[in-house]
Amino acid sequence: MGDAAGTTKTGIHEGVTMTAISAEPVTESPVIARPSRAWPLWGLAAGVFGGVATVFTTQPHVGPDAAGSLAPGAYHLGGALGYVAVACLLVLSACWRTAAHRVAPDSAAARVVADGFTASAAGLSLGYGWKLAMALYLPGGLNQHEFGKEGMYFYYMLNDFGSYLGWLGVVVAAGAVAWLGFRSRLVSIWLAVVSLLPVLAVLGMSLGLSIAGYAGIVGPVWLVVASAGLALGRHRLTGTR
Repeated sequence: MGDAAGTTKTGIHEGVTMTAISAEPVTESPVIARPSRAWPLWGLAAGVFGGVATVFTTQPHVGPDAAGSLAPGAYHLGGALGYVAVACLLVLSACWRTAAHRVAPDSAAARVVADGFTASAAGLSLGYGWKLAMALYLPGGLNQHEFGKEGMYFYYMLNDFGSYLGWLGVVVAAGAVAWLGFRSRLVSIWLAVVSLLPVLAVLGMSLGLSIAGYAGIVGPVWLVVASAGLALGRHRLTGTR
């Protein structure tokens, strides 16, 4: 009887334990989606729109007497396309930060890349805003003739290098990408080599010739090439290597 009672109690205890265990909810590990390879195309768009807005809407050099009689169309187009480029740069910065956090959460260089894009977006907001303002005050604009000769020449001078200077953040980002390629292999070596070129070009032009806006020439070109390379190539950053 004692053995039977003990067996019965043990069976009941085991049954209760098994019931309790089986009653616990089963939680599955969350499925982490593979990052999209398309996000670098935001950089390609920023480079195309920004390059056109910066380089191809620049007006010829004129004196104070002619600055107020320039055609507003180029300034208007440049400012509008430039604002699109700024938006694309901000999205690119967020996408880069997210992708880099997956594979190199403690990398300072990876953060510099995203910060460089953000810095350029801030600077270019001013440069392209000055283009729109110039179009606003030129003949044919909504606020035409509100400024005299000196005021219009002031806006003209702001636009001379305004949309070129803001690309410096992108060139700094290129230098950080080169570091990530050579140091941590986060991107391919060929992209690291290509990313050194705008850095050396801007350093040479600024130190040797005192040219402040050369970043606006090489920055958009590098951004187009690097973004296409990230989207189509094999890199740790994009999860394709």
